[in-house]
Amino acid sequence: MPQRSIDIEGTTWVVSPAGRVTQYSKDEFALIFTQGTGDDRIERVVRYSPRGARYRELSLNELSDARLRELFRTSQPSWTAPETGYRP
Repeated sequence: MPQRSIDIEGTTWVVSPAGRVTQYSKDEFALIFTQGTGDDRIERVVRYSPRGARYRELSLNELSDARLRELFRTSQPSWTAPETGYRP
């Protein structure tokens, strides 16, 4: 899976497409923002509708850093998202 790193308010987050596919397959994608590793990691999830490419990997590459920051601001904690198995 492709990944990108982005700095948000002085913290580095790794962004990758979620493996879970919804019934909207190419109209809606989910991204997982991850900070840290192992049990100490923090994850946030956001769903978005791509404007260009209809493939998760290409769509992630097309997103600007500004758009990724905007999506991060609307993301939800991992314990509220099926993409992360609702884990805290």
